Amino acid sequence: MASKKNKARSARDLNPRKFKKKTSVLVIDKVEYIDYKDVDLLGRFMSDRAKIKNRRVAGNTLQQQREIANAVKVAREMALLPYAKRVASTRTGGRGRDGGRDGGRDGGRDRETSLSDSVDSTVNDVVNDDELIDDLESIDEAVETEEA
Repeated sequence: MASKKNKARSARDLNPRKFKKKTSVLVIDKVEYIDYKDVDLLGRFMSDRAKIKNRRVAGNTLQQQREIANAVKVAREMALLPYAKRVASTRTGGRGRDGGRDGGRDGGRDRETSLSDSVDSTVNDVVNDDELIDDLESIDEAVETEEA
């Protein structure tokens, strides 16, 4: 007689709580055919970085997931969807290729300060431009009064 220890358990046996399987967007919207030209529908199955969401997250069946993956791949090939999207992120600390000995490519300058310095100089340029515009307007007014 086989012991109970050797029996393989399913996920339902391990988790005593009842769980409801996620329903697919395709079932909710009653989509019969997944078209590669329907970018709005395919976009619902993609992450913010343009990766295809997996079955567990999307709630699709195996056949639905295959059809979606193929449609997304065709839409990417036709340039209707991007292969990847750039996400702006700031790097924090970390060690570079050289182990952080010389401070990286920028010669040891702190990236945050160099960016803020350039922003400050741009803001100062804009302020100076505003002063120049005020000066030019006052000159124009003086010329107009002399002509009159």
